[in-house]
Amino acid sequence: MTAPNHHWRRFKNGFMQALTCVCAILVVAPLVLVFYHLIKEGFSSINWAFFTQLPKPEGETGGGMGNAIVGTFILLGQAAVIGVPVGVLGGVFLSEYGGTKLNWAIRFAADILNGVPSITWGIVVYALIVMPMHGFSALAGGAVLGMMMIPLVMRTSEEVLQLVPGGYREAALALGIAKWKTIVQIVVRTALKGIVTGVLLALARVAGETAPLLFTALGNGLWANKLTEPIASMPLQIFAYAIGPYNDQHRQAWAGAFVLLLLVLAINVGVRFLTRDRFQKKT
Repeated sequence: MTAPNHHWRRFKNGFMQALTCVCAILVVAPLVLVFYHLIKEGFSSINWAFFTQLPKPEGETGGGMGNAIVGTFILLGQAAVIGVPVGVLGGVFLSEYGGTKLNWAIRFAADILNGVPSITWGIVVYALIVMPMHGFSALAGGAVLGMMMIPLVMRTSEEVLQLVPGGYREAALALGIAKWKTIVQIVVRTALKGIVTGVLLALARVAGETAPLLFTALGNGLWANKLTEPIASMPLQIFAYAIGPYNDQHRQAWAGAFVLLLLVLAINVGVRFLTRDRFQKKT
């Protein structure tokens, strides 16, 4: 026996399914367009010289972004050195130590910092590092990216550590193991995959930052020799080429954007690989 409103309910169900499908397409469409344009304009512009040569002088064709690619990895390495230890240890403190009011204040501050515009970070580091050093440098660029990573890594680490069952801690403490050893050898090791995932996501977030590097690293047309000198990076080089007047610069800007997207994609694929359950028993 069919209910009186059966057809009306089926219509509403179908309408909502269609509406959610359209919304999902609208969400995915910009990503597809970005991929399409980057592949169309950038892939065809990539060659061996792009990865190995320095940028050519203004008006000349050819050259590459070899120095910018190396500079990007140098900046990300410095950012990891600064942001990972501070962020992870801060997450351990929030999860395992501290009082309720203090932890609430730290979490609130970290959430605020996660929402601060990147250009504001650049201005702050410009005042704290660039001006006292009387010059732009790779150190300042790595510092600003590392500072941007800290709140994100800290909050991610805290959430992952809190997922570790409390019984693990209680069992270790009942056996007479010191609290710090319990945290290091049991809690952190259990949540290690999640912590690494948070670190990789933070690196992916700062990898494409341009505004803070304009105030700190500035950019350089040569290979990086010292950390106390300006350094090139892919976002800076893409920005400079994109606003340039020459078609060859625009071509290399598309190529650089494509390579940068591949770098971020590789990091996210690494995150997916780490988050899957590799210890699941095979059936």
